[in-house]
Amino acid sequence: MFTDLADYTGRVARTDREGLRRILSDHENAVRPLVEDADGRIVKNIGDSFLCVFPSATDALRVALAIQDHEHKRDMADYIRIAISTGDIEEIDGDVYGSPVNVAARVLELTPAGETWFSHVTRVCMNASEVPWDEVGRFALKGIPEEQDCYRLVPEWRTWLPKRIENAIEARRLVRIGPNESVPHLPSDPVILLENFSPGSDELQRTMRALPVLEAQAFYLAAHTLSTEDRLNWLDAGHGLVIGSSASIDSAIVDHVQATRTHSADTFSLDPESTMIVSRVRAADLELTISGLALPAVPFSQVVESYSYELLPDGRWVTRSSRALMRIQVTRDGVLAHALQPDIAVGGANLAQGQNRTLTEATDIDTPIGQFQFLPTSRYAGVILHDTDMRLALSRGQRGELGRNPGSPGLAFPNRPGQDNIQWCSGPRAEAARANGFTLDRVLAGRQQASVEPTADGVTLTPLHDACPTYVLRDGKLGQAKKAVRIKVHDRIVAGTTVISMRAPT
Repeated sequence: MFTDLADYTGRVARTDREGLRRILSDHENAVRPLVEDADGRIVKNIGDSFLCVFPSATDALRVALAIQDHEHKRDMADYIRIAISTGDIEEIDGDVYGSPVNVAARVLELTPAGETWFSHVTRVCMNASEVPWDEVGRFALKGIPEEQDCYRLVPEWRTWLPKRIENAIEARRLVRIGPNESVPHLPSDPVILLENFSPGSDELQRTMRALPVLEAQAFYLAAHTLSTEDRLNWLDAGHGLVIGSSASIDSAIVDHVQATRTHSADTFSLDPESTMIVSRVRAADLELTISGLALPAVPFSQVVESYSYELLPDGRWVTRSSRALMRIQVTRDGVLAHALQPDIAVGGANLAQGQNRTLTEATDIDTPIGQFQFLPTSRYAGVILHDTDMRLALSRGQRGELGRNPGSPGLAFPNRPGQDNIQWCSGPRAEAARANGFTLDRVLAGRQQASVEPTADGVTLTPLHDACPTYVLRDGKLGQAKKAVRIKVHDRIVAGTTVISMRAPT
């Protein structure tokens, strides 16, 4: 177990030597007694961090909870972070070495202030009934060969609401039901939070049977600690979990409502400059929006055997990230969606962290940041559709360019550097492409790919690049635009790995 003082450098910069000694002393006084009471041992002090070892995973996790509770009572919980891993270690000259030490150190780098994260091996070894925990995601850790599933402790006073619950709160679709409560009037597309039920109990089953038939992902069970069997049975049925005590869930919901109201007030307070921007948008006749990821089929030109892209929490697709929510992988066998963090559902069925699902037909993919749609197409393996904030407004007679480096006015395609997402074919052609910095984004789309011009009776699309084709997506079929063509406002443009939607501005 590593403990670490968050923002230590900044706090040191703001204090004198006596203050520094007090900070370090307070940290040791919070950690040492709790570690030693659990038969643990502080191996060494690394500046603002302690490296500790314990006889069991559960002991380490319970100590971490106790440290968090101790700091919470002092209103200092956000100043400490803890990371834990489990496995065989070697002790040499009073220090400890081995894979779990390395994994815990790397997990600590990802752990936010005020939280305790732990590794998959720790989760397997611990007594789940004694420890409240939640999934965080799957991450690539520097120097660790395989991606690691990470989890976090949930103190009695803390709850992290799943994104789907937050969305339901904002849309007034969250319905909270407890034991012996009658079924209330349900809004359309409700999310049901079942609170204070014993997992697997007859009472829980009766309550769920009394509700209309809903998709499995609409049901969430609120619980603080769960046995491994109860947790797996509930999740395997396609349902979701909210980990926390009743009081912490109440607090988290209230905090989210207040934060949403504050954000809404900021959003709708218009100053003269923002009003002017709204007026300019209303004058446009066509809006172009980057609205998806196009997936070229493989094998590709004896160069790419398979490839993947990963979805970030801000909605961007990248080649590789330790913070990704989901991975889309394209192989000879098809398109796979991999869940790297919780709350990923494909076709209404939840995917467990690390689980994947093959996409073979038009399918909705629910994520913590909204719904994406997979659409199989001709020529490509398919497209993943979801609007972004990257937009271009055009007036009639105005010509806009698309591409990696378009002229003005223009809409630039995403540029995703790096080759970590590519599995290469064998042979000299692939070797040369790799050495020359080949990426799908760079090779499949030109700097100036195509132009778009709204007209009185539609839209004119003109390809500008001889080698990189531009396609029109209509009814699931891709047709190549080999010369200037008239297209419809609701068609989509596909070039390289980018999908462009068109619509009349509202």
